[in-house]
Amino acid sequence: MTFDFDTEVNKFGINSIKWEFMFDADHNATHGDHAHPKHGNERMLPMWVADMDFRVPPPVIEAVVERAKRGVFGYCMPTDSYYEAVINWFARRYGRSIKKEWIVMTPGVVPALNLMIQTYTQPGDKIIIQRPVYHPFTFAIENNGREVVSNSLVLQNGRYQMNFDDLAAKAADPAVKMLILCSPHNPISRVWNREELTRLGEICLENDVLVVSDEIHCDLIYKDVTFTSFANISERFAQNSIVCTAPSKTFNLAGLKLSNIIIPNEDLRTRFTQTLACTGLMGTNTFGVVATEAAYNFGEDWLTAVMAYIEGNYNFMRDYLAEHLPQLHLMPAEGTYLVWLDCRALELTPEERKKLIFEDAHLYLDEGEIFGPEGEGFERFNLACPRSLLAEALERLKTVIRHR
Repeated sequence: MTFDFDTEVNKFGINSIKWEFMFDADHNATHGDHAHPKHGNERMLPMWVADMDFRVPPPVIEAVVERAKRGVFGYCMPTDSYYEAVINWFARRYGRSIKKEWIVMTPGVVPALNLMIQTYTQPGDKIIIQRPVYHPFTFAIENNGREVVSNSLVLQNGRYQMNFDDLAAKAADPAVKMLILCSPHNPISRVWNREELTRLGEICLENDVLVVSDEIHCDLIYKDVTFTSFANISERFAQNSIVCTAPSKTFNLAGLKLSNIIIPNEDLRTRFTQTLACTGLMGTNTFGVVATEAAYNFGEDWLTAVMAYIEGNYNFMRDYLAEHLPQLHLMPAEGTYLVWLDCRALELTPEERKKLIFEDAHLYLDEGEIFGPEGEGFERFNLACPRSLLAEALERLKTVIRHR
């Protein structure tokens, strides 16, 4: 089967956060048609939030439509076939053997992270993250009264690396109770290898630090790159970790609000489910269950095709910048559909860079600073869009940079 990723899909009239809303510095949202094609060259091109601009796999659409035709939308629970779809997906693709009872469903990975912080740490405790990193990690820690400790990544020879000496020193602090790992890493597009994950895991075990591994981007891997799930490395790691998964990034299902949290350790699982029960977050989204089962059972060909297209977009952007904007450097990408653009050679302040990109070029990107001070001078670019939109965005960048 062939899939059309080139045609721009109409995203208007569906309350799309990406295409129909603008957010100010205080995260206040304003609805509008700023990105509508009717505005021509003045329209805003949103390439920020981790949300694809592609239609989901046809079997998912068919499954959801058939379920909707039933006309009954009461409470639902997943059946054995749902769990089998999840278990078979991870066994088939990653050789990981997951038991049904390990799977705890939540309405998203970010809510789950907040609940884990509440479950396994106390106010005032410290939690390690590796900036620049997905900014809701910081929000989850700070909003729950815990302290952020950054084991900041190091940029060496054009590639980000973990600083293990720094990690060991910070993990030795008795106040550090948890490390939130981003694997694959958003926003820098690194896919941590087995050796790197093993060193991190050993340090955390030695210091009794729980590893929460956010692996929501695990299916979005470039050709010739291998993804290793943290818990797959050893039973010791599996018992000292919680792995967060979801079909949302893989199949563009974020709005269906469903994630599968994998917790082999019975004590950790019991404590987490007790917290979940106390929040009243029981049950799940009817369409999330239907869509996930269909995606994991019948969506693999679509995923292969979409990743080939996204990698093609990366190559297109890399080549375009090399020819037309050599002062901008695109970091090597190994996974996710998000890329990390080094704009430091422009020598602009964050405010000047935002004006250039947002106001002059009419591009809505994620400024690097939101991922931590380590991200200053960078921009996060979403490549999960038709290549024509990417080409238009790059042309706009070329125009404003050459005329500034």
